[in-house]
Amino acid sequence: MVRVAVLSAGSWGTTMAKVFADAGSDVMVHARRPEVADAINGRHENPAYLPGVTLPDRLWATTSAPEALEGAAHVVLSIPAQTLRTNLAAWAPHIGADAVVVSLMKGVETHSGLRMTQVIHDVAGIGPERVAILSGPNLAREVAAQQPAAAVIACPDESAAAALQQACHTHYFRPYTGTDVVGCELGGAVKNVIALGVGLATGLGLGDNARALLITRGLAETARLGAAMGANPLTFSGLAGAGDLIATCSSPLSRNRTFGEHLGRGLTFEDATAATKQTVEGVKSCRAVLDLAADLEVEMPITEVVSSVIAGTLSVPDAAVALMSRTPKPERYGV
Repeated sequence: MVRVAVLSAGSWGTTMAKVFADAGSDVMVHARRPEVADAINGRHENPAYLPGVTLPDRLWATTSAPEALEGAAHVVLSIPAQTLRTNLAAWAPHIGADAVVVSLMKGVETHSGLRMTQVIHDVAGIGPERVAILSGPNLAREVAAQQPAAAVIACPDESAAAALQQACHTHYFRPYTGTDVVGCELGGAVKNVIALGVGLATGLGLGDNARALLITRGLAETARLGAAMGANPLTFSGLAGAGDLIATCSSPLSRNRTFGEHLGRGLTFEDATAATKQTVEGVKSCRAVLDLAADLEVEMPITEVVSSVIAGTLSVPDAAVALMSRTPKPERYGV
């Protein structure tokens, strides 16, 4: 029986723990708060993040990271991107020598510009063949409710990706495999920034035309950055690219879109943060994505405008004007 460790017990971490358990794995979730672990163990529910969802009997929780990691063949990391380095430094000594580490995180480290798999390599010293990324149009609440969903598991080692695929394939969750780690990670990180922009437009009362413009041109600037970083351009037309972007920009379940919508309706940054309640990765990562683009001389106007709004140097009403007043140009694929 495959043992899986999931760190931590937020909405997406708990949801993927449920997926692995439903697929037949024994799963141990690391929860920071004792009351969350107690609820998972005693009531088979995580009321803090997934109220009303019954968790499988083979899913358990602990407040001890070493206990969660003991004997785990797959180590699934689902924590805020900007906290990975500190937490992983403490966890790394307890990760098995043959364990494959799976990132569910969709962000770019702010001070280094590193993708999450790069942070894992850097901190834990784990080779690329043992680090994977799982990404796609995966709104946690829908997956937890067993509504049909799919994702891509990308890893340089195709056998490792295939083992993970088997370990989380259920009747409602269909994982595909690939090797384009860079493309999958960038698709997940940048779509959060674009979703903030779509939220801003929605909050301002702009219509479907504006949303479609932001989604399609947002995909174009994501692909430009991906090409400059060596990603496969076709990745951005798949689940980890267009699929994830469409879901995150379209659904009210999306934290990033919801946060942008709060700002668009006039809430202050602090009030929008309080109303959204959970981590909004696009807020943390937008500047890091823009810095990556600047280093590679890649033009990303939507990301630039969103970053300026988040930084408080551009007002929300002026954001639309800034984008629409840009110099006209031909549309080309990826331009």
